[in-house]
Amino acid sequence: MVAIVTVLFAFPLGFFLRNRLAAYVAYIAIFAYSFTFQTLYLMRAWVGGNHTAFSADAKKLPLDYLAVTGSIYIVGFLLITLGHRLGSKRRSRTNAVNLDAAR
Repeated sequence: MVAIVTVLFAFPLGFFLRNRLAAYVAYIAIFAYSFTFQTLYLMRAWVGGNHTAFSADAKKLPLDYLAVTGSIYIVGFLLITLGHRLGSKRRSRTNAVNLDAAR
């Protein structure tokens, strides 16, 4: 779920918002909501006996889950940065022709 949210929202936030900090904060809010919902969904499945996402041992920390979601989180910030860079290039592009370069 967080991977889908990252793909759907991270690049467009960076591309369309002029303020990169606003894009980061919006992504943090969207990611936090979806991460919480995803964790609740996976915990319910774990309590029901599905040990696909988390280990069957309740005392073992889910570091693999942390690594996967953390890497998705970082990829989202990279997509925002890429989108902001491409969006700012598009916004600053001029349509005027430089006639001095033709000499």
